Amino acid sequence: MNCAAIAASLMVVSISASAFAGKDDRDYMTGEVLPAAKSAEAKWKKSCGCTLAITIDQTTLKSKADMPSARNFCNTLAEEIPKYCVDDASKKAVCQMKTLTIKKADDVAFTFNGGNGVATVYGITAPSWDMVIHVLDK
Repeated sequence: MNCAAIAASLMVVSISASAFAGKDDRDYMTGEVLPAAKSAEAKWKKSCGCTLAITIDQTTLKSKADMPSARNFCNTLAEEIPKYCVDDASKKAVCQMKTLTIKKADDVAFTFNGGNGVATVYGITAPSWDMVIHVLDK
């Protein structure tokens, strides 16, 4: 085998290995991130009276190193929403969002369109509560 063939073989192996999450990654997702998302959904419903379905994009959040920002974003939602949904106008503003997808991207952002929110996390950073409210409550 020549050097180019060996390099190509190694590249295929490294790509394949990174495409699948390991046990620690899966355990962190099921033990930390998904429960935080469920807690945020429950607090949203209790505080605002409307349902929010949160999806964690596990195709982009595969590594345990990338997951704390998604968990922390969910925790922020759970902490802030009871303080925000205190009047009808605030409830109306946030209840227009029916779904929220959290995924890894190259930058932190929050977008909203047609009832669907997308929060992108990067490294250890996630959208702030102010970023979310600035988009939802105009």
